Amino acid sequence: MKEITFDDIAMARELFGHHNYNLARISEATGVKIDNRGNTLIVKGDAENVLLTEKMLSQLYGLVQEKFSIHPSDIETAASALRNDSSCRLKNIFLDTILITSRKKNIAPRNLNQKLYVEAARNNDIVFAIGPAGTGKTYLAMAMAIAALTKGEVNRIVLTRPAVEAGEALGFLPGDLSEKINPYLRPLYDALHDMLSIDRSRELIDQGIIEIAPLAFMRGRTLNNAFIILDEAQNTTSEQMKMFLTRIGYSSRALVTGDITQIDLPTGKTSGLVEAKNILQDVQGLKFIFFNNNDVVRHRLVSRIIDAYDKDLRNKTNTSSTKKMNKK
Repeated sequence: MKEITFDDIAMARELFGHHNYNLARISEATGVKIDNRGNTLIVKGDAENVLLTEKMLSQLYGLVQEKFSIHPSDIETAASALRNDSSCRLKNIFLDTILITSRKKNIAPRNLNQKLYVEAARNNDIVFAIGPAGTGKTYLAMAMAIAALTKGEVNRIVLTRPAVEAGEALGFLPGDLSEKINPYLRPLYDALHDMLSIDRSRELIDQGIIEIAPLAFMRGRTLNNAFIILDEAQNTTSEQMKMFLTRIGYSSRALVTGDITQIDLPTGKTSGLVEAKNILQDVQGLKFIFFNNNDVVRHRLVSRIIDAYDKDLRNKTNTSSTKKMNKK
């Protein structure tokens, strides 16, 4: 059992959350029981979990003092980070501001792997971010691109992704080329509009300062002084990935994001992202960051859903392997 008292009652209430909602989430994340007595908490449970909770409460209180607004997902992130590394400083993660959006929203890493991702992008010309949906790969890439443009580090932003889902059927879709490809670029527009006002986004796109285009449009170009994002890279072919990586010119940086468990290429086609992961690991100036289900920062059910699908896939794979062994 541990008794923890906070000096500032107002700050403590903000930490505890409305109707002690944050305390309930902390209790769930660390497996302890927390009793609230004003600005004092009584933490009961396994000694290791009590210690984890104490560190977590102390550091979250410090974040509140820094005017940081605690989101429910931050609690699970904090618990995971401290469980993996007891010496972890949450301020180094949550207060590393990348960008303040037009809506005054503070964009910063939300877990250790996101922090590594941001640091890698600052120190390398090309970074590959590989992992499941909801881990912030594309969103953080967009924030870093806009921040670099705002600071004058680059002259333009190029956002691209393969429109592999359309395949040969693209020509049969109604509308002009722009109308045909826009649905495949929609996630990039969504991230952009979450950080810049729609009017400002349109202005930058009209001026050619921000370009959003399918990957096929990159062929034959050299992109200098640009921040380039290749999204959904698992759906590039080997040829497309090599083509993209050789488009990068002087004073340019590139972030390549993808989920190698969600490849939509035709059977028999090798994913350019998978191939790059296998052959480019030792190239100087390149960095690979790998996310996992614990890094999901969307609704907490998303991580559980991903885990459930992964478990089902493992069970099916094991069943299939057992059947093959029995046949032999």
